[in-house]
Amino acid sequence: MKLALITGGSRGIGREITRLFAAKGYKTIFLYNNSADAASSLSKECGAIGLRCDVSDPAEAEAACREIVNKYGCPDVLVNNAGVSYIGLFTDMSINDWYKVINTNLSAVFFFSKEIAKGMVSRHSGRIINIGSVWGNYGASCEAAYSASKAGVRGFTSALAKELGPSGITVNCVEPGVIMTDMCADFDGQTLDELKNSTSLCRLGTPADVANAVYFLASDEASFITGQFLGVDGGFPFG
Repeated sequence: MKLALITGGSRGIGREITRLFAAKGYKTIFLYNNSADAASSLSKECGAIGLRCDVSDPAEAEAACREIVNKYGCPDVLVNNAGVSYIGLFTDMSINDWYKVINTNLSAVFFFSKEIAKGMVSRHSGRIINIGSVWGNYGASCEAAYSASKAGVRGFTSALAKELGPSGITVNCVEPGVIMTDMCADFDGQTLDELKNSTSLCRLGTPADVANAVYFLASDEASFITGQFLGVDGGFPFG
């Protein structure tokens, strides 16, 4: 049975990715930080194993990877999904707010890829799938830190695909557009309508739209795809 590890797997996009991999027969482990109740309900629902970990802390990340590898073996698939946002003027951001976004969204991708890739290299196979964002490509006003972190994920994906390719490991990035998750909670109806109108398909995305793309990149059908950026954005921005 193949093993999948999803960071930030208890809510939103990560929850749907966890559900899908579990439904497809993977032994699935997901990480969460503060959402203990959501993690418990997800484990009961689909049988996935939830582990608490602050992915922005390198010591916790390393300890979680060590525990997983020692107990279950090296994951066949790593999905670096954990992410947080900050909406507001960048001049109002505190240093702590900046580091929280950068360390969760970007540094954690490095922490987990570094630890899990060791076993993948030894096995000469593996899939690393990073969750970026359209904002990492285009930038978003009042989301400077988030946009910077996701742009960093883009560059990291490109470089890591070249570095790990000779070891039989693919590294790709899924870049969602506007997806209806908790991150949209601060948007009012008018803003959501404007975002819909900026999308070719005239609708916002769902977590399932993203999960299906992630699962494809983890599948055998995607074995010759690496260093790529798959926009799951409905054609955003349009016009």
